[in-house]
Amino acid sequence: MEYYHPRYSSGRVKKRSRFSRFVLYFIFILIIAAVVVAYQLYKVILKPNTWVKDDQAISLYIPTGSDFDDLKVLLYEHGIVINRISFEWLAKKKNLKNNIHPGRYLLEDGMSNDELINLLRSGEQTPIKLVFNNIRTKEEFAEKISKQIETDSTEIIKLLNDSAYLGIFSFNLENIVSMFIPNTYELYWNMSAKDFMDRMYTEYNKFWNNERRQKAELLGLDPEDVSILASIVDRETAKNDEKATIAGVYLNRMKYNWRLQADPTIIYAWGDFGMRRVLNVHKQIDSPYNTYKYYGLPPGPICIPSVAAIDAVLNQEKHNYMFFCAKADFSGYHAFASTHAEHNINANRYRRALDQRNIRK
Repeated sequence: MEYYHPRYSSGRVKKRSRFSRFVLYFIFILIIAAVVVAYQLYKVILKPNTWVKDDQAISLYIPTGSDFDDLKVLLYEHGIVINRISFEWLAKKKNLKNNIHPGRYLLEDGMSNDELINLLRSGEQTPIKLVFNNIRTKEEFAEKISKQIETDSTEIIKLLNDSAYLGIFSFNLENIVSMFIPNTYELYWNMSAKDFMDRMYTEYNKFWNNERRQKAELLGLDPEDVSILASIVDRETAKNDEKATIAGVYLNRMKYNWRLQADPTIIYAWGDFGMRRVLNVHKQIDSPYNTYKYYGLPPGPICIPSVAAIDAVLNQEKHNYMFFCAKADFSGYHAFASTHAEHNINANRYRRALDQRNIRK
């Protein structure tokens, strides 16, 4: 017969009960710790940690040669990163220090550390939209471009004034600006000056397709000649609807071997772009750009011609006009004439209008 002792039996039960409570308590502590750790990791990795004013995306430009300290300055001085400690901790874990790529990055409000670091590590920058138009000189062009990409204007000018380098593209110091076709281009902010030139040459060849080249050939011109004439047309009028008419006048004069006698070329020769009235004394300047003195086209464009002006030359209006001058109503349009006598009437009318407004130069 088995002997049962209640006191000893209840003791073992109590011990098991205490052990079970300890296990449950330990598991509970582990769960709490796991939740705390998970939340801390969430805050470090996934919680939004960027702030952008007015919820608008902001462009972050990382210059070539930047290190992690430079990057932190860029992020912190704009107040983009909210919690710097968590950002730097995760950046260290993900080795951002050795994976910094220059360029333009579009940052949005509410990005997590993980999103921000992954973007910067990837090097997948956002292209810029580069625009240029209405430019007269190489210096003005270089300055305009340098304000939109990382390359300094001096680097661009250096290439534009390097005849040996320009020979690679079959251009020279005078006509190089005809390689640049005004438009909006999508490209990377940190591209070098040489990469920029290569891109512009590619775009130039796309623009001068077979159709445009054939039209130029029918006129007895090459693309550079067309650009030179188009630049004169551009400086003569801002009215696109009369560019083809003016182009027709100059082509008529070239056909009969007349001097172009284009006032904008005189202004370019003097370098006085504020000149409003070309006088006889101005026409005496000895310059290859003086089309009152020399026959044919000047050696290069007097501005970067617009697409509208280039196409106006290629699709010039066919007529018998040999002369034109600005209308006396200062509308920006021109009066055209086939004979010198008709032109004198128009020119005298315009000169009187200038005198009445006391425009002497």
